[in-house]
Amino acid sequence: MVTMIVGVITIVGLLVTRMPSGAGPVLPESLTLPEGAKAEAVTVGTDFVLVVTTDGQVLVYGRDGTFREEIALSE
Repeated sequence: MVTMIVGVITIVGLLVTRMPSGAGPVLPESLTLPEGAKAEAVTVGTDFVLVVTTDGQVLVYGRDGTFREEIALSE
């Protein structure tokens, strides 16, 4: 029982010290998807934003929201 309490306190302590600001990643104000495309997943990198669409396309945007390229996923 004591071991579990110490473990929980340790995990909470690590979370608090590793995420002190609580700020998330900076996202662009808007992204324009192609006509009919629906976002399925979004990933944020250091200088890009990836949007995976339901029709198997990966759309690459800059951090400012400008479109860079489109990549087709193969099955």
